[in-house]
Amino acid sequence: MTTAPPRPGPPPPGSGAGPSPDDPLKGLPLTARQLDVLHRIAQGQSWQQIGRDLGLTVGGVGSHSKQILRKLGAQTSAHAVFLACASGILDPTRRHGDHAGFAAHRYYGEEPCEACWEGERAYRRERRAARKATQDSSEIRTS
Repeated sequence: MTTAPPRPGPPPPGSGAGPSPDDPLKGLPLTARQLDVLHRIAQGQSWQQIGRDLGLTVGGVGSHSKQILRKLGAQTSAHAVFLACASGILDPTRRHGDHAGFAAHRYYGEEPCEACWEGERAYRRERRAARKATQDSSEIRTS
């Protein structure tokens, strides 16, 4: 006899785990700050990194994280990211924090997030350094 693989998602009602079905926050849209925190969680940043980047305390990040979990009906941060991707809140194909993320924001007509601006700046610094190294090496060969 074979059994079906477990299906990810919120626990069945009455299982005692996760938020109760009558949770007043469940299903409410996430605020812009909560979305920013969720994006950073999805990128694997720690609460300390998120707090440093957003000017929040670790407790403040934890508070946002708790609200995200309740609104999505998630049990863990990983579960929240999964549910956000499955529901379209997060786009799993889009990158953030690098040149590709910056370009994706521009493509969709959005103002790039701070992480993507930082990634774009780093990308441009690397490209300038590579061009300079190429110039320097060609000047040495011609001398």
